[in-house]
Amino acid sequence: MWTSRRFLPRHSSPLYLHRWMSTTPPQVYVPLRARDTKIMCTVGPASESVDILKRLITSGARIFRLNFSHGDFDSHAKRLKSIRKASEQLQIPVAVCGDLQGPKIRVGHIPSSIQMSTSPPALGGLIVVKTGDTVILSACAEESVVVDGVATLALTYKDLVHEVSPGHLVLINDGAIRMEALSSKGDSLHCRVLVGGAITSGKGINLPDSDIKAPAITDKDWMCVEWAKANHLDYVALSFVRNAAEVVELKAALGDGLHVISKIEKPQAIRNLNEIIEASDAIMVARGDLGVEMELAAVPIIQKQIISRCQLYGKPSIIATQMLESMIQSPIPTRAEASDVANAIWDGADAVMLSAESATGNHPELVVATMADIIEQAESLESHKSTNSPPERNAHAHKLTAALAYGAWHVVNKTEVKVVVCWSQHGNAARYLSQNDFRVPIVAFSDNQRSVNQMALYNGKLPNAHRTTWAHTDTDGVV
Repeated sequence: MWTSRRFLPRHSSPLYLHRWMSTTPPQVYVPLRARDTKIMCTVGPASESVDILKRLITSGARIFRLNFSHGDFDSHAKRLKSIRKASEQLQIPVAVCGDLQGPKIRVGHIPSSIQMSTSPPALGGLIVVKTGDTVILSACAEESVVVDGVATLALTYKDLVHEVSPGHLVLINDGAIRMEALSSKGDSLHCRVLVGGAITSGKGINLPDSDIKAPAITDKDWMCVEWAKANHLDYVALSFVRNAAEVVELKAALGDGLHVISKIEKPQAIRNLNEIIEASDAIMVARGDLGVEMELAAVPIIQKQIISRCQLYGKPSIIATQMLESMIQSPIPTRAEASDVANAIWDGADAVMLSAESATGNHPELVVATMADIIEQAESLESHKSTNSPPERNAHAHKLTAALAYGAWHVVNKTEVKVVVCWSQHGNAARYLSQNDFRVPIVAFSDNQRSVNQMALYNGKLPNAHRTTWAHTDTDGVV
């Protein structure tokens, strides 16, 4: 790791340098203006062209999410090709994450002949339930039916009826419909409606009180994992993770290099948070399902706790869901949304994520630029610029690297260093440096293109990592 007091002029391109084949420090030019917090964008119909992707990158996007819950492999391949092309043309490394659907439990098919409303949906059937009604969840029904005013709902996960106990909550449509389980009879679970509403095919079912045995990685997910490996993605996001064993299973299948982002969205994950963070490469606070499974008022507290715990382990944290949701249609966010993004930054999040805002929204480029502006304003707050010593990391696998990064912070803090440069073959040195809240740019180099891409997620004034060649035979932690 080198530190330099040399003046660093600004240029229009994010990073200029010369390649070298020795241990002599290179000539490096780094722009002094760089946002610490990174932006993760979901790619969809509104943002899949090379031209728009280039504009998103220019506006500040550094990680792109492919949502495996929607679309097929052909559409994902097209979007991946466009992302890589945009990145190459701009000479700005970006990371690509494939987000597994996971064992999402849903209401089965409701025939279009069932229309319990004067204004039915355009497609499919609709069942309306009221407070006090009895609803039957069936493991054997092929499709949902209504007989004598009692709704029987088909399920995508048949074992639900045996794994939900009397008194447990059953939530449908992101918690809009609330039911209490009464009794299990054979292949049926009888429930009483606490809060009614309209049910259509495919609506999600959440079971916050129940220990569901469904595998964390479904057959469809395993197909997506193989596709992610074959297409050299940088990250895979594991949905509905409950314990570290599920993370370890996925990492074993992915092999070396492809990193795992664990999505915290279930109560079991909160109970096993430390072991999940330690086993993962990064953590996403998926506030959508988390806000359904947990008390809504507790989500902001949980968010802060997860970010703090990630910092202790030196792992990046991503805050997701409804960050600028009004901008799906509106050209400006609400004041509450702007405050939400800023507070995530002040909490210490490494990245903030856009979902439908960038995937299907009316103006994806504007929403990224707006988020970048909020980040820049939030990071300019003087009280946000901590001069406190960073915590000593719980880094069991990389103790030496974490210690060197910790020491580098003290060197930089006590001198007039202008930039920190590190060689980081697998990205670990860059990650620990990024977690230490440096107030100078960090420039990371690697001969591994995937590691370079993965560094796009890391917090800190790391404008770009760069792929190069080094004669040194060591890996991470050349300091």
